[in-house]
Amino acid sequence: MKTEVFDQKNQKIGDIDLSERIFGTKWNPDLVHQALIAQLANRRENLAHTKGRGEVSGGGKKPWKQKGTGRARHGSIRSPIWKGGGVAFGPTKEKIFAKKINKKMNRLAIFNVLSKKFKDNEIKIVENFALRDDIKTKDVSKTLKNFFTDKSNILLVPFSGKKFINKASSNIKKVSAISPLSLNVYDLLKAKNIIFEKEAISEIEKHYK
Repeated sequence: MKTEVFDQKNQKIGDIDLSERIFGTKWNPDLVHQALIAQLANRRENLAHTKGRGEVSGGGKKPWKQKGTGRARHGSIRSPIWKGGGVAFGPTKEKIFAKKINKKMNRLAIFNVLSKKFKDNEIKIVENFALRDDIKTKDVSKTLKNFFTDKSNILLVPFSGKKFINKASSNIKKVSAISPLSLNVYDLLKAKNIIFEKEAISEIEKHYK
């Protein structure tokens, strides 16, 4: 598979061969959905928590004696039927939301999304995204305007050694950057357009051997 390579001014300067295994897989929406659900579930934080009868304060003493008062017997004011007592079936921090998906399935789901994006012409490959280490946010913004005029979500995938691009693009609305070694279904699907640096393509092909 061949595709065009552009410079920072969005002018074609050559071609690059892409792996059929990564950018030419058959679209499988069920697999992509499963991988996405697993990713979202695995990063979910369990914040909701109610106190059970063993966690609320008080209740060390029996409220009243067992017999002779004419009232119902009770052993502790921590009981769920008492006001201020523990909650019987409320949410707890012990609940696990994680879902398992094996490595091969997750990897194939990533390939599926990349292939769909490539087929829909939503992937651009640039020769070199940043020529210097002290690149500023305004420089990144100016370069992106050469490629896209709309305000859709854009994902930058620079060579992993260029972490400064992540910082330079962090303040631009609807623009994010990610290492080629950290590709995931959520970030790929969220972006309308993806810009890969040429060296990042080689990294991806080596990483997913």
